[in-house]
Amino acid sequence: MLYRYRMPRSTLTREQIVRTAIDLLDDEGLDGLNMRSLGTRLGAAATAVYWHVQSKDNLVVLAGDRVWQEIDLPDGTADDWRSAVESTASGLHAMFSRHPWLVQAFGTHLFHGPGKARYDDHVLGIYETAGFTPDQADRAAGAVLTFVLGNVLATAAETSLTRQLDRDGDAAARFAETMTKAREVAERFPRLRSRLETTAATEYAAGPDQAFEFGLRALVHGLAAELAPSR
Repeated sequence: MLYRYRMPRSTLTREQIVRTAIDLLDDEGLDGLNMRSLGTRLGAAATAVYWHVQSKDNLVVLAGDRVWQEIDLPDGTADDWRSAVESTASGLHAMFSRHPWLVQAFGTHLFHGPGKARYDDHVLGIYETAGFTPDQADRAAGAVLTFVLGNVLATAAETSLTRQLDRDGDAAARFAETMTKAREVAERFPRLRSRLETTAATEYAAGPDQAFEFGLRALVHGLAAELAPSR
């Protein structure tokens, strides 16, 4: 009798499933994604969801490719390519921050699809317009992607850890306890101790403000130096 109130397979679309999966992944992370929970959100049987996306792993790839389409892609010119690189990298950073599960999924899934291809092709175009050779453009794009991924890793890890700690108890209390212990250890070392004397413990844990912007500017400056001799 209950089956009559579930969404029939024919009324489901892959787009619906992928969008709902993204919401579920944002709320629960990779570990929280399963077809039963997704079917409940959709009002459909898990078998109907499987019929459209084949497997959980394939669904993660579809969801991952879909969120790449959220990134704005500004045009770059030969004279203003640095701003375009920084803008696209910042957009990528913001997307990963909104969807921290994607950072974790990079270790277990091979992502591909029109969303990511659109981003990759546009970024390569920015570098080639600036005067980079195709090989140089490939290396530059890879360096920036690796930098962004490394920078958002802490955010993704904190989100995942907070979920786990919340399941086991009070995440805020555990973080506060750990910060106290980390501060005690840091006080043994002169440079860390000097920063603790002028910086709140939470700021010490987070690192210097605007670290991403600083690192990105330095990286782009280095890429420009690589371009100069070829020009």
